[in-house]
Amino acid sequence: MPPLRTALLQSSGRPGSPAGNLAALDEAAGRAAAGGARLLLAPEMFLTGYAIGDRVPELAEPADGPGAGAVAAIAVRHGLAIGYGYPERDGTRIFNSVQLVGAGGERLANYRKTHLFGSFEQRWFTPGTEPVVQAELDGVRIGMLICYDVEFPENVRAHALAGTELLLVPTALMHPYQFVAESLVPVRAFESQLYVAYANRTGPEGEFEFAGLSRIAGPDGLARAAAGRGDELIIGDVDPGFLTGSRADNPYLRDRRPGLYTALSESRPAAPPR
Repeated sequence: MPPLRTALLQSSGRPGSPAGNLAALDEAAGRAAAGGARLLLAPEMFLTGYAIGDRVPELAEPADGPGAGAVAAIAVRHGLAIGYGYPERDGTRIFNSVQLVGAGGERLANYRKTHLFGSFEQRWFTPGTEPVVQAELDGVRIGMLICYDVEFPENVRAHALAGTELLLVPTALMHPYQFVAESLVPVRAFESQLYVAYANRTGPEGEFEFAGLSRIAGPDGLARAAAGRGDELIIGDVDPGFLTGSRADNPYLRDRRPGLYTALSESRPAAPPR
């Protein structure tokens, strides 16, 4: 099976302007396709911007809303799949979501962030309840998380056990947490034996300062592509053959002893200090 060439858009776009962000996505999709990419991943909340404050209810839309239609048209025009973050409205609830659209414009999967970070997200969003969402793309099993989700090893391990080969993680990583991109994400890829595509926002936005440092980390813990701090489009290959060999050589998944880990799913009060 040939590698799945994957592009990451590192940009904060135009916060508060879905039209401006769609134009930026269209331009990036053209460059990604010209570079041979079959998949483009944009950051968390890219459709609207992240630091949009009390405009969240105004800018949120259903998974099949006008933004989704516009992204589908971009995917068809450039002949590649697109994953993008957006605020999803479902009745009275709003979720921090990522949607994956195929090169034919079809909606492949939609994931709702399960671990909300900070007071801004906890105020406006409802946490998702489905930990593993997957789709197939060019023979590769794709999974999705969002930003803070990947910092919980249980989330990534659940994907590995479900067969995810490439984990898409649109993110809004802020200063001073650069170590997440530089160290934690490669470790997640290594310990759970999969590829992680981590696409970040960059620069100042409202009260936040985003760190950039997007990357595609392989199951050997090494970057297939890595960005700096500014706006950038990076492209790297996700190789299923290399992953198969890495999983054969790395014993983490097969040496697990699940019977010893039952405490991870139990809610226990902290033990008092001695």
